[in-house]
Amino acid sequence: MMHYTGTIWRPPYEADSLLIEVTAGCTHHRCKFCTLYDDLPFRFRVSPLGDIEADLQEAQAYLSVWRGKLLSRVFLVGANPFVLQFSRLKSISDLIHSYFPSIKSIGCFARVTDIALKTDAELSQLHQLGYDALTIGVETGDDDALAFMNKGYCAQDIVEQTHRLDTAGISYNFFYLAGISGAGRGKIGAIESAKVFNMTHPKLIGSSMLTIFPNSALYQEIQAGNWEEESELEKMEELHTLIEHLTIPVYFAMLGASNAIHMQGRLPERRESILKQLEQICQPENEQKLRHYRTHLSHL
Repeated sequence: MMHYTGTIWRPPYEADSLLIEVTAGCTHHRCKFCTLYDDLPFRFRVSPLGDIEADLQEAQAYLSVWRGKLLSRVFLVGANPFVLQFSRLKSISDLIHSYFPSIKSIGCFARVTDIALKTDAELSQLHQLGYDALTIGVETGDDDALAFMNKGYCAQDIVEQTHRLDTAGISYNFFYLAGISGAGRGKIGAIESAKVFNMTHPKLIGSSMLTIFPNSALYQEIQAGNWEEESELEKMEELHTLIEHLTIPVYFAMLGASNAIHMQGRLPERRESILKQLEQICQPENEQKLRHYRTHLSHL
């Protein structure tokens, strides 16, 4: 049986990737809004290489050909596997390529701080080993929100570390979290985020909607009167502002379960179309429907 621990998280666009667990939990585990790994009895764990190899052997027996084509990508499971030392990431890639020579790229979730742990030479070598299209949950470029939510880095760190990925040839995708700046600050957060994103080169910006669960630290901040959530329409208006201010060519997608409305398209080509869709949604009568979706979302 495959060695999967707890709920397995992957981006929507990794649906056709082979999922191999190499870590479980999150090294940071202090973001106030996050409850994704609360079901684990530990904070962070590294998978033994023996378990990883056993999973690759099992996958090889069933998935050498997937949907009529050779597998071309592996997505390493865990909150931030890119935190692993270069030597461990190399050992994992060596195992992957030994069992699946057809694999062309290896992806995973990464924190901004994980990139900072690697030397420029190591990043370049990781690119040669197949590491590509990392998914980075930057959440926002709003420094006030990053600090309040305990993300562990600032906006400038996002720019500096992704520039290092650019130099190494490693592509990356961003996750943006609409609502993270709080009530009355959505458009401010969107403008600050666009400024940061416009200085970087993500292939894709995937947007999620902040959903607050009672077991989160953020819920306690709300109860204490220290923070107020944006309305659902304010979150939609925030996304409208973000898309208006993005000047880089990038694919924009709202596809995860936290999004009551799904839409996607390449910018700038589909900018006007997406903006019009958001404008149609941003009507007062839709707040209640959107809020009902948010409050009845039991799990992400």
